[in-house]
Amino acid sequence: MTIRQSDITGIDTIIQPAIRDFADGLKIRRVLPSSNRLMIGPFILFDHFGPAIFDAGHGFDMGPHPHIGVAALTYLIDGEIVHRDNFGKVQTIRPGEVNWMTAGSGIVHSERTPPEVRASGSNLFGAQAWIALPSRYEEIAADVAHFGAPEIPRICADGVELTLIAGASDGLVSPVRTFSDMVYAEIVLTSGARYQVKPEHRERAIYIVAGEVGIVGQFGTFHEAELIALAPGAEIVLQAPAFHAARLMLIGGEPFSEPRHIYWNFVSSSAERIEQAKADWRERRFSGVPGDHEFMPLPDRSV
Repeated sequence: MTIRQSDITGIDTIIQPAIRDFADGLKIRRVLPSSNRLMIGPFILFDHFGPAIFDAGHGFDMGPHPHIGVAALTYLIDGEIVHRDNFGKVQTIRPGEVNWMTAGSGIVHSERTPPEVRASGSNLFGAQAWIALPSRYEEIAADVAHFGAPEIPRICADGVELTLIAGASDGLVSPVRTFSDMVYAEIVLTSGARYQVKPEHRERAIYIVAGEVGIVGQFGTFHEAELIALAPGAEIVLQAPAFHAARLMLIGGEPFSEPRHIYWNFVSSSAERIEQAKADWRERRFSGVPGDHEFMPLPDRSV
């Protein structure tokens, strides 16, 4: 992971991801948390995976693993993933849909390519974000909410397509129930199109999923897999280059007043709660996922 300061007006920090090679050629790019920027608003983890092409018989496999203290939001651009959890819920996630999993006091789930898709070969391209829960909601009962693509608000104008995945922005409000002030949007710019990032959220960042983008009135271009943290209140107008489109993710919101601890899939305002969750997983006190009995050992690494 590479982090650098920017001399461009309105840009605070630029973060390039740590890249991990997953099975079957899938690359996962992680830009949050970073060594000097743990969170952007309530966002404490941001992974960009793919695009990947799986041959027949292969696919994405993330075996049963636990979470506490966060909501995990999965959004796909291409491909399919099946979510299964310890409460018996089974949900297929497809492009443009929003899967919001509130971990709260604890949930165990797996994420895998559906068997019928695996048999013929498939693609996978998308992002997963973890949104830390405010301290008063950290131990809320776990739940999973799923929203079809037609339920997610979208505006298209002047070469800009904005899909409001969660939160509020640009006069839109997502139906996803969040627990704190935030924004999470996908922005697609056609060649030469411009988009003004609204200053209503104190912390904001733009992640470039594909293509590149510039800042109107400033020199320099930002490239694929860079996270651009914006200065609070800065008036920023993004522009795709001529003859090239760009796909972006906007994340942000109000920062929390108290710090967060993170270890593996566990997030909490309490270090002691993290230790309890580690012990509970190590001693197999979390309930399992019906029909998916693989056990993922507690790793040595924190994230």
